[in-house]
Amino acid sequence: MIKLTDEMHTLVNNARDSGNPCLIATASADGTPNTGYMGTVLSLDERSFIYRDRSGRTPLEHIEENPKVIVIFRHAQQQTGWKFRCTASVHRQGTVYEDAIKRLTDAGLITDPEREAAIVVLQVQQVLTLFGEVLQESEQGIAW
Repeated sequence: MIKLTDEMHTLVNNARDSGNPCLIATASADGTPNTGYMGTVLSLDERSFIYRDRSGRTPLEHIEENPKVIVIFRHAQQQTGWKFRCTASVHRQGTVYEDAIKRLTDAGLITDPEREAAIVVLQVQQVLTLFGEVLQESEQGIAW
């Protein structure tokens, strides 16, 4: 079972302000990798994150082809961090999109909510240490 801790919520939600943005890693259906820093990651609930992608390019194409995504968070000063293996979905309009834009705006993570973008919802399937030790799983022995 996945249950993000208070520490995970606090550190990830304040990642941009602390200078420790999340790293998002994707791969296309043929395995072509892509990665980038994302300063708008916000915990949505006890099992998921959201972020806004303004690029409209490779990361979204990869997610739509292959929804397996890894989010890496590391807070160097506190010497802590995690890998979150997630299943992603892309939302360009509708209730999920509108609710996420409002939450990100209210959190101060975006200041231009009218700008065309996509919302990516990340359902956490596994939480690992930065060294790969499994801390939590949605299903025991989940294969990645």
